[in-house]
Amino acid sequence: MRTPLQGGLLPAQGGAGPVVEIACDESGFSGTNLLGSAAPVVTHASVDLSRAEAAALITELRSGFRFSPHELKSGRLLRRPDAGEALAWLRDSLAGRAHVRVIDKRFFLVTRVVDLLLGEPSNASGIRLPPALAPAAVALHEARPAAPEDWDAFLAAFAAMVRVKRRRPAAEVLHRFLAARDTLAGHELGDPARAVLAGLRPDRVRVMLARVDAGDPAVPPPLEPMLPALAETVLFWSRGGRRVLVVHDEQSALTTGRLSRLRDALAGGTGESPLAGLVMTDSRDDPRVQIADLLAGVARRTPAEMNLAERPLNDPGTIV
Repeated sequence: MRTPLQGGLLPAQGGAGPVVEIACDESGFSGTNLLGSAAPVVTHASVDLSRAEAAALITELRSGFRFSPHELKSGRLLRRPDAGEALAWLRDSLAGRAHVRVIDKRFFLVTRVVDLLLGEPSNASGIRLPPALAPAAVALHEARPAAPEDWDAFLAAFAAMVRVKRRRPAAEVLHRFLAARDTLAGHELGDPARAVLAGLRPDRVRVMLARVDAGDPAVPPPLEPMLPALAETVLFWSRGGRRVLVVHDEQSALTTGRLSRLRDALAGGTGESPLAGLVMTDSRDDPRVQIADLLAGVARRTPAEMNLAERPLNDPGTIV
């Protein structure tokens, strides 16, 4: 027996302009365990196919490439001897009808350090780091080769500090983070990165930690890359003034409260939000989500095949 689907956002009633319905799924999601996962990136794929079009693609994969009913997964596809031919066919079949958002988990954590501890976090900055803070994030990220172990320990200390369901008291995780900051700052990182670390003042960190612990709704979830991934997906499909109705495989990170704040943040306080709503579904019931799932898995495992390998960190990749 299936459990009831959780989360989602009821579609808005009325509204001006056309609505495009897209189906989405992700690959590489590891919850708040962003550093311990074997997958260094999260890929979020979306398609604007109809159910009939998606079903036809699946039928062709199973007949033309002799896929079994249980083989429509990226890992199995990529192990096939004809994987290259199948991927080329899939890419051509989805020309202009699909989009993949790629998020590097480490770089995402760096943006959260900079946003929460150097800027003034908001649900809008949780979607996309403000341009004024981007150089700080790049400088901190590019410092890793100078001290990879201490750099990783610094990010791990940050993640442990801002994790909502942590086991250790605030004073202890705060001390560990500041100690990791000081250790990292002791290396030859370059002036830009050292300036970023110097700006992470204890008083500022203490105040932000208290806000995170209190569940301040103005502070975006520090360890949820699915939210900016979904936001960028919606912004991509909303080009031309369209509103976007999302059909998504069930995803624990996309709670109703978070989606409501995301909808408001995308509206920018000046107009109608491009996010018309989000409906959770089971991928077994929707062939469009199955195609999105396949695309997300392929893009995560073989970015070069999907023309994503050379794109900047946290930048969207598009199947065209």
